[in-house]
Amino acid sequence: MFSPVSMLILGAIAVLIFGDRLPEVAKTVGKGIMEFKKGLQGLQDELTAAVNSVDTATPGLMHAEMPVEDYEEATAPKFEPPPSAPAQQPASESSSGSIPV
Repeated sequence: MFSPVSMLILGAIAVLIFGDRLPEVAKTVGKGIMEFKKGLQGLQDELTAAVNSVDTATPGLMHAEMPVEDYEEATAPKFEPPPSAPAQQPASESSSGSIPV
């Protein structure tokens, strides 16, 4: 990921910035990383426990196959054309702009 030369340059910059406090800063950063990893592990454990409790509460529910008789066939209403064509209005009524009630 990083070459040895880039690591040396980053180390030199860290020494210039932090000086005598560098060990204390490294210790604090290390503790922060450890706490973060512990938090992630706890979250992963809770998630795993929740998934396992669902699996044990309903065994085989997720993988059960439904019998063929229980399937409902999807149906849609069939289109039926109107019994006769709509009547044409005279041209004089349609140009007036009024809506017939």
